[in-house]
Amino acid sequence: MSRPALPLGPLMADVAGFELTPDEAARLSHPLVGGVILFRRNYQSREQVAALVRQIRALRTPELLVAVDHEGGRVQRFRDGFTAIPPMRRLGEFWQRDNDAGEHLAWSTGIVLAAELRAVGVDLSFTPVLDIDWGHSDIIGDRSFGRDPACIVALAGALIRGLRARGMANCGKHFPGHGWAVADSHHALPEDPRSFDDLMLDDLQPFVWLIERGLASVMPAHLLYAAIDSRPAGFSPVWLQRVLRERFKFDGAVFSDDLSMKGAHGVGDIVSRADAAWQAGCDMVLVCNDSDSVDAVLARWQPDPRDDSTRRIAAMCATGTALDWDALADDAQYRDAVAALKALGEGGSAFAAGPAVGEAP
Repeated sequence: MSRPALPLGPLMADVAGFELTPDEAARLSHPLVGGVILFRRNYQSREQVAALVRQIRALRTPELLVAVDHEGGRVQRFRDGFTAIPPMRRLGEFWQRDNDAGEHLAWSTGIVLAAELRAVGVDLSFTPVLDIDWGHSDIIGDRSFGRDPACIVALAGALIRGLRARGMANCGKHFPGHGWAVADSHHALPEDPRSFDDLMLDDLQPFVWLIERGLASVMPAHLLYAAIDSRPAGFSPVWLQRVLRERFKFDGAVFSDDLSMKGAHGVGDIVSRADAAWQAGCDMVLVCNDSDSVDAVLARWQPDPRDDSTRRIAAMCATGTALDWDALADDAQYRDAVAALKALGEGGSAFAAGPAVGEAP
């Protein structure tokens, strides 16, 4: 049977288990859908998740964008059979002792992360985290490279180069910076009272510098910066259009954070949230862990089509030929990168696993 030809839509949804159900296949075939995000609950083995991705890709043409949160440390969705990726703070600590060696480790992380995800068919990991670790936010914490914007720029830039070398794009998060606020946006709306000038001194610097160095997409925070706008950043045309597009000249994709999170609820029901994020300037909106909400968006949301958004999302799909696991075993660059990460892991404590799917990430 031939696959229907449908442009990539502006909604990214999820699936429940290890394989597609008929209802999920029908949902993902809706014209509004353009991508799928996978979670830990979707992973049983490398072979199983690769088969799931093949099911997703067989639904339509062009194929849906397949993404995952696979940063490393406590946010690594696929574990058994994958290389353990360190929390980014470990790379930052190493960089403080040896800049060049730290950047090589970050580049190696990008090589391993992209090569292994692409071996099972995944296009994109929502990484790197560009938030500054101010010591305030447990939800960011060791996901951040550290306190120094120069460290974040150097290591995130190297990681991006590693991803790109294996045909994978990237996503800087959480614009314009989640590290100062205490609350977790999965459970509440965090607030940051600082001025724009204060944010420009530190938190915005990684975004500004990396936009000039290959930042392909960003994910804004469900976070209120009341001194700048009365709307959270992910629903704010001030942040997404006036600052990100016009002032910073960013032309990559903008992904909303999950609209099911409590930090987004103040905007209205799920359809209102999707439309507010779209109108603010997001190119793709995420609705996760709530199939009823996905169905409501598909039934009631009527976004105006935007060719620029379709182009930007298409650019997030992986490029070039992906190596399978047997070929990776013979790839010297990949083997050396894995060895570098294993050596880092052996030099300290094991990388802790994160909370269960549906909880803070």
